[in-house]
Amino acid sequence: MAGNSKRRGAVRKAPKRPAGSGGRPRKALEGRGPTPKAEDREYHPAHQRKVAAQARATTGRPGSSSSRGPRPARRSATHEIVSGRNAVLEALRAGVPVTTVYVATRIEHDDRTREIVQLAADARFPLLEVGRTEIDRLTGDAVHQGVAIQVPPYRYADPDDLLDIAASAQSPALVVALDGVTDPRNLGAVLRSAGAFGAHGVLVPERRAAGVTAAAWKVSAGAAARVPVARATNLARTLAEYRQAGLFVVGLDGGGPTTLADVPFAADPLVLVVGSEGKGLSRLVREQCDAIAAIPIASAVESLNAGVAAGIALYEISRLRSP
Repeated sequence: MAGNSKRRGAVRKAPKRPAGSGGRPRKALEGRGPTPKAEDREYHPAHQRKVAAQARATTGRPGSSSSRGPRPARRSATHEIVSGRNAVLEALRAGVPVTTVYVATRIEHDDRTREIVQLAADARFPLLEVGRTEIDRLTGDAVHQGVAIQVPPYRYADPDDLLDIAASAQSPALVVALDGVTDPRNLGAVLRSAGAFGAHGVLVPERRAAGVTAAAWKVSAGAAARVPVARATNLARTLAEYRQAGLFVVGLDGGGPTTLADVPFAADPLVLVVGSEGKGLSRLVREQCDAIAAIPIASAVESLNAGVAAGIALYEISRLRSP
């Protein structure tokens, strides 16, 4: 009969109440904190690049996939790499102490490389034949022409040494001072001109100025081994001491009131001061100059760089001093 059936499901059951959440939605809203950066997630490629960059900074070794551009030359606090056939040959001729001579394998020899090998053998310098990849790494992918040498750091002279060298020479003193020149290639060009026109030395400031590095060595074509370079703690004060020693100081400036050919004491003991291309001579250095001279140039050209200006001025001084 209806209502008396004992079949399953015949009895109507009370509806179930929904189970409690146990606070799960509230906990879900709290979250797990901010999402870590990509470089902090170990599985992310950005983290791998970060680790590789830290390894390069620690060991100095370039990475495999993330390194870009030319690799830096290998340098240390005790050695410098000089490359290029002319620079290497002039350094060996001048008797510069060399730690190691590197020659690339299967190099196409000429008279310079043969003399380099001969001079290195005569001086008993270590001579290593290395692959192109290794010599590229040593020189920072610079144009090395298959040869390079490792030399100790450049030993700067004292400013007074330049006066002693000039006093022992047969010609009036001639020193080139650089004021604020920061490009070592300009310093190398000045050294080359100084050696060509008989200057007794080059004076550079100790701070905020280019030093004799591998780049200067290469541009100087070995003149850095023959022309002494002195460092001044204070350039203006050193110029004042040179004036007291009897040298005239002439500064080069595009707006100078006279030309170098009209300077009355160009044939006397002289310090030629060359400023940077952008800022020119500093105020304190200008105050120590006995004369400010200009190099006449076309109005379409604003200025000459320090290397070119020094070369022109040294040629003019040499011409004025010639009998």
